[in-house]
Amino acid sequence: MASPAASEVYVIDASDRNHAIETLWREVGPPAFDGKDVAVKANFNSDDPFPATTHPDTLEAILGLALDAGARTIRLGERSGMGETRAVLKNRGAVGVAARVGAEVVALDDLPPEGWEAVPPDGLHWKQGFLLARLFREADAVIQTCCLKTHRFGGHVSLSLKNPVGAVAKKNPEGGYNYMAELHASPHQRRMIAEINRFFPCALAIMDATEGFSTGGPERGHHIAPNVILASTDRVALDAAGIALLRLHGSTPEVMRGRIFAMDQIARAAELGVGVRSAQDLRLVALDPESKEVTLEMRRILDETG
Repeated sequence: MASPAASEVYVIDASDRNHAIETLWREVGPPAFDGKDVAVKANFNSDDPFPATTHPDTLEAILGLALDAGARTIRLGERSGMGETRAVLKNRGAVGVAARVGAEVVALDDLPPEGWEAVPPDGLHWKQGFLLARLFREADAVIQTCCLKTHRFGGHVSLSLKNPVGAVAKKNPEGGYNYMAELHASPHQRRMIAEINRFFPCALAIMDATEGFSTGGPERGHHIAPNVILASTDRVALDAAGIALLRLHGSTPEVMRGRIFAMDQIARAAELGVGVRSAQDLRLVALDPESKEVTLEMRRILDETG
């Protein structure tokens, strides 16, 4: 665990969620937000409670830390794939959390055509490219928080690399082309997911693995409770660690078999330079005695099957 590494993933016991997130924030050390516009991408794909969606306490802790770090504005952007976005954000507590902190909530479904940036298909598996919300492209800094879960609709896992799918338009508001229909029907779905991250900036990613789904997903599945939270500036490293955690608890055949860095989402994201290229370039750091054992087990899995 002391070997040199290109990226670090920090792990901490989550018995006290607020303390855990504050400690991770300090340890990872995101850039100063003084006077900056910060965009936040959480996980509100459906109207289902955590771990299907971001826990409201996790969201409030992250928004509060961004505010304390001097952010001039904080905007939470989301497009729900399995529900009406505004209703999901209200019912899952995100609207109330944002109001308490003073953040703005943006339902991306309502964006006008000029609210989207066209990403061309050059070198991608997307036939027509895709539209990405300018909210994230133009922010001074982007923070995201994801859950720990599998994905039964072809993604295999729904972690930090999968999270930006909710920042892509479902349809082209002018031409009507359905990007999500293409994504979910494509044999290249997992590579396409990874490709979004090439254009989606992220200063810090936090994975709330206090609970998770080891099968099924994204809105329901077999419930597990690892009781840890992970954070990194490297989404590939973070997702590789998350997959090791799923393997520790036993997961789907798609998640359990083969090398982690050979899995489509991980391999394509690494190829594009989104993060580390191998498990050897990833260092796991336990931040407290309570998380040391699980961190060592994750490291073992990464060494054996990363």
